[in-house]
Amino acid sequence: MFDWFAVIGRNTVDFLARLGAEFLLFLQTVKGFYALIWRPSLVIQQLFSIGVRSMLIIIVSGFFVGMVLGLQGYNTLVDFGAEESLGVMVALSLVRELGPVVTALLFAGRAGSALTAEIGLMKATEQLSGLEMMAINPVERILAPRLLAGIISMPLLAAMFSSVGIFGGYLVGVDLLGVDTGSYWSQMQSNVDFHKDIVNGVIKSAVFGVVVTWIAIYEGYTCLPTSEGVSRSTTRTVVYSALTVLGLDFLLTAIML
Repeated sequence: MFDWFAVIGRNTVDFLARLGAEFLLFLQTVKGFYALIWRPSLVIQQLFSIGVRSMLIIIVSGFFVGMVLGLQGYNTLVDFGAEESLGVMVALSLVRELGPVVTALLFAGRAGSALTAEIGLMKATEQLSGLEMMAINPVERILAPRLLAGIISMPLLAAMFSSVGIFGGYLVGVDLLGVDTGSYWSQMQSNVDFHKDIVNGVIKSAVFGVVVTWIAIYEGYTCLPTSEGVSRSTTRTVVYSALTVLGLDFLLTAIML
C-alpha cells in the first residue's frame, strides 16, 4: 500500500517539476519576442515553414468537411422543413467549433511534429550547443520565432478552414441539393454574430496556436539527443496536443457560453 503512495507522490512531484520548468522556459521564450523586432526575417521564415506549408492540408480538409456538413445538415433539416437554414448551420458549426478544433489537430499533426523533429535533430546534432558556444541564445534564436509564427498562423489557418468549408457547404447545398442561394447567404448573414461567434472562434484558435506550438517546441527542446528520443518526442507532441486541444475546447466553450 505504501508503495502505491510512493509512486503517486513521485509522479506528482515529477509532473509539477516538469510543469514549472516548462513555464519558466515559456516565459524566457516570450521574453525573446522583443529581440525579434530587429530581426523580422526569422519570423517571416517560420511563417512560411509553419503556416504556408500547412495551407494545402487545411484548405482541402476544410472543403471536404464543409461538403459533409452541407450534406448531413440538409438531410436533417429537410425533415423539419428548415433546409433554408443550411447556411447558418454550416457557418456556426465551422466558426464556433470545427474550424478552430480541426485546424489545431491538423496543425499539430503537420507543423507540430515537424517542429519537434527539427528542434530535436538540432539538439541531437549539437547545433543548439554550437549556438551557445558562439554566445547566441538558442531560446531567442530558435524557439521564439517559431512560437510567434505558430501563434500568428493558427487563427489565419482556422479562418481559411472555415471560409473554404462554408464554400464547400454552398456547393453541396445550393448546386447539388437545390437550396436557394439567397436563403443560404442571407440566413447566414443575419444569424452569425461577429462578437459571439466569430471573435470567440478566433480566441479559441489563438489559444490553440499557443498551446500546440509550445508543446511541439518544448518536446523538441527537451528530447533525448538520440534518434529514438526524437521519435518519442514527436509522438508525444501529436498525442499531447490532441488531448490538450480537446480539453481546452470544452473549457473555453463553457466559459464563452
